Amino acid sequence: MKKNKFLLQLLSIGVFIMLYSFTTITQEKWVVPEEYKTKANPTNADDGENKAIGKSLYSKHCKSCHGKEGYGDGPKAEEQEGDLGDFSTEEFQAQTDGELFYKIKKGRDDMPKFEKKITDDEDIWLVVNYIRTLAE
Repeated sequence: MKKNKFLLQLLSIGVFIMLYSFTTITQEKWVVPEEYKTKANPTNADDGENKAIGKSLYSKHCKSCHGKEGYGDGPKAEEQEGDLGDFSTEEFQAQTDGELFYKIKKGRDDMPKFEKKITDDEDIWLVVNYIRTLAE
């Protein structure tokens, strides 16, 4: 009888640990407001100066977590709890420019809000343009 009770307690603890691990590892879907999803990127992605600015801003603000190529393997990536994403995947690149703009500007959890660090919306759009090149 004591053996069965012990096994039941052990099983309960195991289930609790599994459920806790699942909820902490699984990240909630990042819901972007509709007004941002359809927001058009006003910048010229093909302009050489714009590309250079976007790359520079990415290097300064994003590379430490997301990595040089956007694989989510930057030097600070290990410190983050959520999924940093792989910018080269079709799934990631399927997001609209407006969705990426929102995520950069507003942040969530480990992803900081950049609206105070990159105060000019045009510069955030240039980062979005640069992130698009990481699919290539």
